[in-house]
Amino acid sequence: MIVTKSGGSGDGVLSLAGFLWCQFAAGDWLPMLSALFLLAIAPGPDNLFVLMQSAVFGVRAGMIVVLGLATGLLLQTLAAALGIAAVVAAVPALFWAIKCLGAAYLLWLAWQAWTHAKDAARGHDAVKLSGLALWRRGVVMNITNPKVQIFFLAFFPQFVPAGVTGWPLVLQMVIQGVTFIFATIIVFGAIAWGAGALADRLRSARFQEILNRTSAVIFVGLAGFTLLS
Repeated sequence: MIVTKSGGSGDGVLSLAGFLWCQFAAGDWLPMLSALFLLAIAPGPDNLFVLMQSAVFGVRAGMIVVLGLATGLLLQTLAAALGIAAVVAAVPALFWAIKCLGAAYLLWLAWQAWTHAKDAARGHDAVKLSGLALWRRGVVMNITNPKVQIFFLAFFPQFVPAGVTGWPLVLQMVIQGVTFIFATIIVFGAIAWGAGALADRLRSARFQEILNRTSAVIFVGLAGFTLLS
């Protein structure tokens, strides 16, 4: 659908309303939603991160991490819609620098998890993180993965009607991004609840030590995957 310019603000509102109606009535939204749910379910760094954080810190912590990841996805969506992601993709040095930041952050999390495992082995109380710290972990985990932006640039245009440019295109990509966030919150929320609830039933100093050591190894693996993929 091509959105044409109009003389008055009222016509502009009608054009925008017509554009949005076409997005949901044309039959493209449901296939896109289904594809995004499948993508959210597919194993990847983010859902693995949610799994381990929920197992270590509990259901509530896992849900906060999910909200952090969702915030990161919103920022990535805006970056893709406004053309920032295209700039990152076009500058290999910048893309590599962001990947290195992401890998460094994962290695730092691995070191923290290994330290917490030692504390658990000595019988110390489990480390508790604030809600802000958990949310920040989710945000940083997502925004330091530039491949998310590249994915948005490759995936979203498939569901944009031919001829759509300018702000209608930006709006369309934002709608798609919000849809992906919706699917992510549902899928990742289920992972957080399942992993956290199971871990709470098995909570002990020995179990906490094993979980933290496992998290450390997984974070190191994710760091390597981030750099090599």
